[in-house]
Amino acid sequence: MRSFRQRLGRFAATCPFPSIGKTARIVATCSTSMLLGAACVLAQDLPSVDKITAMKLFEVPSYCEGVVFDHDGKGYISWDKTLTEFQLDGTHRDFAVTGAPNGHKVLADGTHLVCDASQHAVLHLDRDGKPLAPASKECDGKPLRGPNDLTLDPQGGFYFTDPGESGKDKLIGTIHYVDTAGKTHLVASGLAFPNGIVLTQDGKRLLVGESQFNRVLEYPVLSQGKVGPMKVFADLPKNPSGKWEDNQPDGMCSDAKGNLYVAHYGMQQVQVLDPSGKLLRSYPGGNRLTSNVAFGGPKHDQLFVTGAIQADGKPGAVFRLDLGIPGRVILPTKK
Repeated sequence: MRSFRQRLGRFAATCPFPSIGKTARIVATCSTSMLLGAACVLAQDLPSVDKITAMKLFEVPSYCEGVVFDHDGKGYISWDKTLTEFQLDGTHRDFAVTGAPNGHKVLADGTHLVCDASQHAVLHLDRDGKPLAPASKECDGKPLRGPNDLTLDPQGGFYFTDPGESGKDKLIGTIHYVDTAGKTHLVASGLAFPNGIVLTQDGKRLLVGESQFNRVLEYPVLSQGKVGPMKVFADLPKNPSGKWEDNQPDGMCSDAKGNLYVAHYGMQQVQVLDPSGKLLRSYPGGNRLTSNVAFGGPKHDQLFVTGAIQADGKPGAVFRLDLGIPGRVILPTKK
């Protein structure tokens, strides 16, 4: 069976995408192509908040996150020790059991990258959910603390966050990059729980939610795995409770126009920011504890939201927002 390094290298070598470079082949959709998707989203505005209802798709026993879709349109979420596969009608089944799975992406060959806090690794699973050699376990000889979320880059590598025991009073959160040779690099450090992470469509900016400071950070990408000085992309709305625990940015995704969608934990909302960081909308998240977001559906214009319905983290649920806005869903080319 091929190693993670071989699979990731194949992804980079076989994936040209003209708007980013000859080495990337990522399919982002609105009907037929990213270009058509961008064109159709430019012709319309975001729907007003009063026209959007969060519709519950299904429940799981506890808090869930890490929503992602594969090239066949199947969705996946993470909860407790379990990865669950689901269909758009809400039917679902267990896909894999790991340790504490969270952020999740699917590679071109149908294998899976999964951040797992309890295993202190970014796991690599085959198409059937069986474990392969981990994609990342250490950086510069030091074990990872607790990987949280990840984003693929057009060259075939990926970035991931490691908040591992960090916080406002313990600024040890880090961002890492795994290259196509499988080596893990330190990208940035000194953060208060780095969480959701998104690479912009042009590959020039890395956006990272810093949960305990209720903000999204921006890093200019200088080259693969190397970034320039950080700046604040956006400070997010605050909960009237005044408690920092009640307003934390979690998972993120973007639409074809470049707007950023932020699952806002504790706010029961999804915040929508334009490419400059301006707040455009605060959509209902369905879950009280909103954890993660991803575009999916037949036209990739529905936003799926994970989290938990109650403040105690039970039950977990997946909600759907019918936005009618094409998402910049990065789908692997089917092998």
